[in-house]
Amino acid sequence: MILNPMFANVETVADVLERLGDIPASRVRWQPFPGTATEEDLIAIVDGPNKRLCELVDGTLVEKAVGFFEGRLGGVLLHFFEDYLEEHNLGFCVPADSMMRIVPGRVRLPDVSFISWSKVPNRRVPTKPIADLVPDLAVEVLSKGNTRREMRVKREEYFRGGTRLVWEINPKKQSARVYTNPTRFQEIAPDGVLDGGDVLPGFVLPLKQLFTRAQRGA
Repeated sequence: MILNPMFANVETVADVLERLGDIPASRVRWQPFPGTATEEDLIAIVDGPNKRLCELVDGTLVEKAVGFFEGRLGGVLLHFFEDYLEEHNLGFCVPADSMMRIVPGRVRLPDVSFISWSKVPNRRVPTKPIADLVPDLAVEVLSKGNTRREMRVKREEYFRGGTRLVWEINPKKQSARVYTNPTRFQEIAPDGVLDGGDVLPGFVLPLKQLFTRAQRGA
């Protein structure tokens, strides 16, 4: 058993949870033991028969906090992205079970990701289970189990890896935050519009349209 160096001086479970972003203990997988998990372990649980969405954080498998409606929002947003990309072939999108090495020791699964063709040699989408790619736009749909510190840590990783834009969508408030660095953001009210900026030029999506489509039967 090889322990990740990040856990060398950990003394309590509380220390582990703090380093992972103050997340609930219920989201930390105990097998493999925290600090010893590998990418192979991650692939086995994400792509295995008892599939669970997990991220690899310093040798620890951390389950993603994704509820049913949050997953629906991610799927609907992917639909709007794909419609846009039919006319603007700038890259491709992937859903929440697509694993990416964002920074060393961290494999993340944003709820929706856009990756420009400039990051993909010969415009061929990688076929390996974990891609050495960082999204140009990373979207996180907030769930009850997410913590503020966890989301800050993720944003820091995304921008350090080369992400240009991060959207955090709040289903409870039907609002969003658009980040251009880990701490600077624009608050988007429920009657506001998501704008792709320089990453997806010309892409605009009213939040009301996103949530109305997600609750189409209402």
